[in-house]
Amino acid sequence: MKEEHDVPLASRTTLGLGGPARRLVRCETEAEIVSAVAGADEAGVPLFVLGGGSNVVVADEGFPGLVVEIASAGVEPRASGDRVEVEVAAGEDWDGFVARAVAEGWSGIECLAGIPGRVGATPIQNVGAYGQDVAQTLAYVRVFDRRRGAVVTLDARTCGFSYRNSRFKGDRICPVVLSVGFVLDARGRSRPLAYEELCRTLGASAGDDRPLDEVRRTVIALRRRKGMVLDRTDPDSVSAGSFFTNPILDIETFRAFEARARALVGSDAPVPRYLEDDRVKVPAAWLVERAGFLRGHTRGAFRVSTKHALALVHSGGGTTRELLAFEAEIRAAVGAVFGVTLEREPVLVGESYG
Repeated sequence: MKEEHDVPLASRTTLGLGGPARRLVRCETEAEIVSAVAGADEAGVPLFVLGGGSNVVVADEGFPGLVVEIASAGVEPRASGDRVEVEVAAGEDWDGFVARAVAEGWSGIECLAGIPGRVGATPIQNVGAYGQDVAQTLAYVRVFDRRRGAVVTLDARTCGFSYRNSRFKGDRICPVVLSVGFVLDARGRSRPLAYEELCRTLGASAGDDRPLDEVRRTVIALRRRKGMVLDRTDPDSVSAGSFFTNPILDIETFRAFEARARALVGSDAPVPRYLEDDRVKVPAAWLVERAGFLRGHTRGAFRVSTKHALALVHSGGGTTRELLAFEAEIRAAVGAVFGVTLEREPVLVGESYG
């Protein structure tokens, strides 16, 4: 476990932004992760755990403490009837794991193909796409509990999963994920499809299934068309993915929003929404564009992606302060037009953010 000093972090993030880490260690084993994290906590050193860098925005000043880069590896499957239990090290590439699951005929995460980052990050924000999220297949998370100074196993029920959220997100002394256990179906076909766009592209109906490799290829193609697959040849992929989560409104708030929306787009125009039990989910991309920030809208070194209004793209030479000013402009416009507050999806990293 080699420690480096003043290590640039911009090159370790998909946005290509941010200053250096004062100290950085790359940990390739669970023991190294525990040792590095425990040592930092004992010394009172600020700590940030870095995975694939796909969902973070690093301050221009960088990070003043220790960055622990997770690079552990290992996938351990155990067959159990018509299911397979798989424990995956936190440092494994997420899409690489999805690709292996599809190749092995394990279903339950095929719609999460093409998402950048490491396996250990997926429980933090309950990663999801195209009708699936990790909470649907996650059985447990093995973590280093920093408060207790011990390795513990947390079952899915204790993780507090909700839409793009968990008990871990926002915890200032967040447990560090060491490995994640999944329970997948060993049936060789997808779980029943639910997401309208995916069903339409596959020529399927909700509830149908399809061969796993067909679903994975289709999901990646859809994500690529939106600039949501890391690709050196695609300038729109220089982003943190979706910068805003889709607002979920209670019925009363939704009705007030809908009245504003119809006044803007016309009484006969559709206002997209998705039912979430007794609440309503509204597409953030629709809000952003109707608030005046169309695809390609540019502010200095940043722009709204030409492929998807939820991604804020870095064209090069910009600063984190400029990005956050652009974000604030979009949030203010959406709030003024629709009375809805957009929530940021990426995590802010650095002393500036507390």
